[in-house]
Amino acid sequence: MVLKENKNKADGKEEKTDSPDTPETDEQKNSDEGNNPEGKDDHKGVEDQLNAEKDKVLRLSAEFENFKKRKQREIDDFKKFANETVFRQLLSVVDNLERAIGSATDAVEETSLLEGVKLTHKELLKLFESFSVKPVEAENQPFDPNFHQAVTHAQNNDVPDNTVTDVLQKGYLLHDRLLRPAMVVVSKRVETQTQEPTEEE
Repeated sequence: MVLKENKNKADGKEEKTDSPDTPETDEQKNSDEGNNPEGKDDHKGVEDQLNAEKDKVLRLSAEFENFKKRKQREIDDFKKFANETVFRQLLSVVDNLERAIGSATDAVEETSLLEGVKLTHKELLKLFESFSVKPVEAENQPFDPNFHQAVTHAQNNDVPDNTVTDVLQKGYLLHDRLLRPAMVVVSKRVETQTQEPTEEE
C-alpha cells in the first residue's frame, strides 16, 4: 500500500509540471517583446526626445558663449572710456591755458610766467595723448556734423562751399568717441547775380 501511494504522489508531480499554467521564461518574454511593434515605437520616441535635448543643450551653449563675448566687450569699453568724465572737465583747463598763452603772446614779450603756462599746457597735452585723447581735425576740412558744430557761416568764394574756415574752440576725441565737437565757422559761397540789360523803348 505504501508503494502505491508514493507512486501516485510521483505521478501527481509529473502532472503538475506538465500543467499549462507554467510561467514563461525570460528568453520567451524577450522574444515576445522583440516581435512587439509597440516596443519599437517606444524606442524611437526615446531617441527623438534625446536628440531634442541635445539640440537644446547646443543652443544654450551657443547663447552662453555670445553672452560671455558681449560682457567682455562691455568690460573693454568700460576700461577704455572710464576716464571720459575727467577729461571732459580738463578740456576747459586747456582752453583757458590756450587763451592765456594767446593773450600774453600778443601783448608782451615772453616772460617766465608765460613760459610756465606754456609748459603746463604742453604737459596736459602729453597727458591727453597718453590716454588716446586727440584733437578733432577741423580747419580747412569739409564740415562734418558728427565732429563739428557750426557756430556761424562766412561768405567765402576762395574755398569750396561748406568748408571749415575757422575753429573757435577745439574738439576732442577719446579713442573713437567724441568728447566734444569742434565749434567752427563754415564757408558759404557768394551767389553773384547778373543783371540782364533792359531794352529801351
